[in-house]
Amino acid sequence: MAKLCYLLCLALISAVYAVELHAEPDYGPVAYEFHWSVNDPHTGDIKSQKETRKDDKVEGQYTLIDADGYLRTVDYTSDAHNGFNAVVRREPTDIKIPQPAAEPKKLLAAKIIAPIVHYAPKALLKVEHPAEGNYVSVSGPVAQYKY
Repeated sequence: MAKLCYLLCLALISAVYAVELHAEPDYGPVAYEFHWSVNDPHTGDIKSQKETRKDDKVEGQYTLIDADGYLRTVDYTSDAHNGFNAVVRREPTDIKIPQPAAEPKKLLAAKIIAPIVHYAPKALLKVEHPAEGNYVSVSGPVAQYKY
């Protein structure tokens, strides 16, 4: 039994040494550049972004129109030494952001007085004039109807 365990251990050690380890391949320097923008004056959705990266250094800027009509501009950089840094500026503009129409106010009394409708099968209701089908019971704070 000890010989079997010894042979299994040798087989496992041989299998570990048989795996060839490779270094991570070098894909070369990392670099990209992109930009995009949206300009929809109907909804007031006006924004843009641009960014560049070379190796581990990222630089970019994005702008947007805030809900109060101010232009927000964010300039940012990021690298391994300084981390992420951003400078934010807000400037007034003459752009008017469209506001949604206000909903008409509902009366609180309409919610309180609104009838509550209950549906019940015929067997559960006592009705003087029975008929086929289900019955409807409508009750409110002032009156009660059954039909």
